[in-house]
Parts: sequence; C-alpha cells; structure tokens
Amino acid sequence: MGHGRILSGMRPTGRLHIGHLMVLENWVRLQKDYECFYFIADWHALTTAYEETEELKANIRYMLVDWLSAGLDPDLSTIFIQSHVKEHAELHLLFSMFTPLSWLERVPTYKDQLQQLGQEGKDVSTYGFLGYPLLQAADILIYKADAVPVGEDQLPHLEFCREVARRFNYLYKTQLFPEPQALLSRVPLLPGIDGRKMSKSYRNDIPLSATPDEVRERVRLMITDPARIHKTDPGHPEVCVVHTYHEIFNPQEIEDTRESCRAGAIGCVPCKARLAEKINAYLEPVRERRERLLRNPGILDDIVAQGSDRARAVARQTMEEVRSAMGL
Repeated sequence: MGHGRILSGMRPTGRLHIGHLMVLENWVRLQKDYECFYFIADWHALTTAYEETEELKANIRYMLVDWLSAGLDPDLSTIFIQSHVKEHAELHLLFSMFTPLSWLERVPTYKDQLQQLGQEGKDVSTYGFLGYPLLQAADILIYKADAVPVGEDQLPHLEFCREVARRFNYLYKTQLFPEPQALLSRVPLLPGIDGRKMSKSYRNDIPLSATPDEVRERVRLMITDPARIHKTDPGHPEVCVVHTYHEIFNPQEIEDTRESCRAGAIGCVPCKARLAEKINAYLEPVRERRERLLRNPGILDDIVAQGSDRARAVARQTMEEVRSAMGL
C-alpha cells in the first residue's frame, strides 16, 4: 500500500443496485495499493432526508453487507460509519467559522439540486444541505487523504475541499492539510432497464441482492431497439439497453452478439436470456459472500466497531493538531 491514503463513502439512502457494483469493484482494486478509508455517510443522508429516518439503520446494515459482499476486505480497508467518529462534526464546525458563504453557494450542484429536489416536494432550504460540501471536505481532510476516487461530475467538490485546506493552512500558518488529488474513476455507467439513469425511485434498477429469478425478470423487462419489430429485422445495438449490459457483463461474446443483432440472426428474447445468464454468473460470488455474512451477522458489528476505532484514532490525532494550530 505504497501509493498513499484514499477516502471515499456512500450515503445509505436505500438498497444498492448493480450500477453501484461498478464503483465497489473499483474500491476493491484500490484497497490493494492504497491505505483506504471507506465510510457509510449517514450524516450526509440527512441532508436530503432529515425527516425520513425510519429506515436509516436498516439501510446502513444493508450497505455494509453489500460492500463486504462485493469484496471489500476489513483487513485491507478501514470501513466505518460516519456518525461513529464525532471528530468529523467538530472539524466541520471549525471549518464553518472561516468558509465564505459564497463558496458554498457557487458549488455547481447546489442550485441544480435545490431546484430538482424542490420539484420533488423536498424542503432542502437548510444549512445542512447548503453546507454538505463543507462536511464532505471535513470527511476527507480529517484523514489527510492524498486522493479521492471521483467521477468528473464531482471534481468541483474536490476543488472546494482543496480551497478549504489552502485557507486553513494560510490562516493558521501551517501545512497541516494536504490538497487531495482526484483519482478519476473510469467506472462504466449502467443505465436502468428503461434506459434512464438507474435509480430505485424509478423502479428501473437491478438490486445487488437480486435472486437469479429476479435478475431474469428485470432483464426481461429491458427496453430494446424500438425500430425492431420482428426478430429477423436488422437491429441497432447502439441504441439498445440490453447491448450496453452485454458490453459489461458479456465482453467475450460482444462482437458475435453485436453482429448477430445487426444481421437479425438473434431475437431479443434469446439475447436477453443470454444476458441474464451472464449477469447471474457475475453475481454468484457476491451472493455466496452475502450468504456467509447473513449466517454470521455478529461479524458485521465487529467490523464496524474495529473500523470506527481505527478511523477515530486517526481523526483524534488530526483534531489535536487542528486545535493546536488554531490556538484552542
């Protein structure tokens, strides 16, 4: 683990789907080369769902099972829950004392999400929602992360984090915080079965915990080439959701599948059946790990306790240095 330290997390807002598996597989690869801190961001979940906490504990549990089933190893990575390390909140508070309001208001996703969530009936005109990039910066900087795996859409958030680090170092004449770099993740984006963004709220997802029969049913409902009426009609794989999934889950046969589609030599029904077979084979190791975990639920508590202890030890040391630099 000679490449530095990484920090990343997810909000426990619902069951994970196979689109998340692409991200998790990247995390699994990174844990072999980096010192990785992966956290379940339960405080961040409250920024858009502060009035809907009934399922929060269950969602945290499901997320932990999904992460471990995907291959995250608590012996290689520090896996913890954000709210179990109170130092995140303290650093967020101290950062809020010197962070200009204008910095938060200019975060590109702020106004877009404010409008979008408002249209969905959510009241997010709160400091928690406005200030979540600052809490995010505290999450990263409290571990002095060297890099953060992000997609291109998250680059402005990471630049905001670097600005906060620079301002702290300048104000308090220190080099306490590094400026974390983006580790651009080339993770394929899976569309939902209807071609839109995959989301549980759209009911167009394939749950990561789906049984073989559930996978077959979800694949059966996938949108295909709308111009193809008969199975012998030439297909256009570039506009077909099924083909997009074949590219990821069936790369060995992708050329044959593509050409057979274009030639009208394979119908959508057998094409979908082959895809479902490939997805189920892909998910089988995940299912096996999940079953072992569910047979031994006590191990989940042990992993969270040990991970939170390790994270807390690092966070406490950072906060001692922060207080010293600030004269507290």
